[in-house]
Amino acid sequence: MKKDLESNGKTVVGYCIPSAPCVAAKIKSETAKNLESLRQAEAILVLACGLGVQSVKDNDRLGLAVFPTSNTIFGAVMDAKGDFYEKCSLCGDCVLDKTAGICPITLCPKSLLNGPCGGMNKGKCEVDKDRDCAWFLIYKELEKSKKLESLKEIRKPKDYKKSNKPHKLLMAGR
Repeated sequence: MKKDLESNGKTVVGYCIPSAPCVAAKIKSETAKNLESLRQAEAILVLACGLGVQSVKDNDRLGLAVFPTSNTIFGAVMDAKGDFYEKCSLCGDCVLDKTAGICPITLCPKSLLNGPCGGMNKGKCEVDKDRDCAWFLIYKELEKSKKLESLKEIRKPKDYKKSNKPHKLLMAGR
């Protein structure tokens, strides 16, 4: 990024790599260490998800322009090759304890809670024939752990009130 910016006539006055950009204390610590460079800057580029960008903005004492360099489309896990895979929709109504750690809300295009749709074929999803059916994966995992009986439980419809945005969580006792 530094090389690209400089080749486009920009001056890079510094950089830092906080261990957790969405944690305010980490951002405050890094900005304090880099205050001299920040005083020379016109803007801060943040190579993190939207949470990191907002955390930097919220903790910037100098009022600099803060720009994202990434377009966040989901929360993900990263594999050994550096590829990202969405595994959780952060829905606030988790069923992972009942679905062998596989999220049907995220991995099923239809977000089905009570088993596969009628279009699943040979373990593949009808929406995307190259994608494994989430419920096929759940079945296989439950079968391995001898917990197939849990598939007989009917889950209530999802409580979408829990995913109204934006969320706020206040710590008790403050």
